Amino acid sequence: MSRPMFDEMNATASSVRAHYQAYQRWLARQSAEVMQARRAEAEMIFRRVGITFAVYGAKDEGTDNGGIERLIPFDLIPRIIPAHEWVDIERGLVQRVTALNRFLHDVYHGQDIIKAGVIPSGQIFQNAQFRPAMMGVDVPGNIYSHVSGIDIVRAANAQGEGEYYVLEDNLRVPSGVSYMLEDRKMMMRLFPGLFSENRVAPVAHYPDLLLETLLSMAPPATADPAVVVLTPGTYNSAYFEHAFLAQQMGVQLVEGQDLFVKDNFVYMRTTRGAKRVDVIYRRVDDDYLDPLAFRPTSTLGCAGLLNVYRSGNISLCNAIGTGVADDKSIYPYVPKMIEFYLGEKPILKNVPTYLCRNSEDLQYTLAHLKDLVVKEVHGAGGYGMMVGPASSTAEIEDFRRALLANPSGYIAQPTLSLSTCPTYVESGIAPRHIDLRPFVLSGKKVQMVPGGLTRVALEDGSLVVNSSQGGGTKDTWVLQGDPAVPRPSPSQSLSRIGGI
Repeated sequence: MSRPMFDEMNATASSVRAHYQAYQRWLARQSAEVMQARRAEAEMIFRRVGITFAVYGAKDEGTDNGGIERLIPFDLIPRIIPAHEWVDIERGLVQRVTALNRFLHDVYHGQDIIKAGVIPSGQIFQNAQFRPAMMGVDVPGNIYSHVSGIDIVRAANAQGEGEYYVLEDNLRVPSGVSYMLEDRKMMMRLFPGLFSENRVAPVAHYPDLLLETLLSMAPPATADPAVVVLTPGTYNSAYFEHAFLAQQMGVQLVEGQDLFVKDNFVYMRTTRGAKRVDVIYRRVDDDYLDPLAFRPTSTLGCAGLLNVYRSGNISLCNAIGTGVADDKSIYPYVPKMIEFYLGEKPILKNVPTYLCRNSEDLQYTLAHLKDLVVKEVHGAGGYGMMVGPASSTAEIEDFRRALLANPSGYIAQPTLSLSTCPTYVESGIAPRHIDLRPFVLSGKKVQMVPGGLTRVALEDGSLVVNSSQGGGTKDTWVLQGDPAVPRPSPSQSLSRIGGI
């Protein structure tokens, strides 16, 4: 798939794509001094407010490993998506997440997809993220992944047009939505005039949609459900986001030590005594949720939580066991899931993937390591991967040995030439590779805000956009196509989610 790069803004060296033209005219009028001053202002505000994340070696968000706090670099130039493209992306995301939730219910109940021979049983039952304790457990609405972060990339097809692909499904504790919201607030603060000149769809109502989703999953006959956000604590890489979302939803942020089980219900300790909890938006991984059921040394969860969950007296969002569906070795089967459960053709394509557990795929991967991206099945955050064209001979040989020692632990994919977007870097404006993580909410209905978190690889030529690997973020604009659709003013949006 070695093809020319697709530039999101520039159609040719001398022409700009239609949906970027208004912005490009504005950008051409801005001096370098003004842009540099705005970038410095954004960094100062982000630092003052404490919008940081911790860098550490742990691959999972829900651990207690501390690390170095730093800002996620923010880029001033937005990524713009026209309305008609977003319509197709949204349809594809709803389809995909619906099928993934059907798959998760099936895995822990009838296993029809295994019986039909669509997915080998070993891919599921030998998966480290499969939770036998969830077998036969009924969860509200049969929904397992209530908050899904689906990573999308764009690359040029054979005709030179940009085509969207799903690169990864994040169904356990996906993070990043707070940066989507804060990036929008920052752009509205720095460049309020842009939102009068461009019909940008709002994202500020995400916390409302999230709370609506969480409340819809409350146990039956709960008159006034109490929702909490469960965080591993201040040393977690995404703690800012946990606190931010709890504050925006108007619910309590709790740690495991704040919760306890009594009479098969979960309660939180408050200054006014114990208060029953009905829905936990958990940002703690499965292994740490209940020391009686999973990792006995964990201090991040609540002892006895699993039994309460199995009895239906507490709802967990996302459900225990969702990781079996976002494992990289399951990813290649998602198009088949869509056909199996929904009877539809996938709207969004997968990236071609080689399962190194299969002999033929392993042999192909070993023979083409310098051209492929190789990833650990359970890797995350840009760790445990090798980008062949950017790797040294020694690094490639290290991965060759790792592959031969544990083939089932890896997948391989072609090195996609990710689309680029103009980015404001030290040398000025230059193209940098980007991806997109929209956040899909599944409750009584599947919904999302238009857009998502655009991540950008700030190093020239780099394809790794992860913040833990030096990547930054951009505001994502989805342009509204219907002039009749109401659009909040910048001041209204800022007051809704709190000015920085």
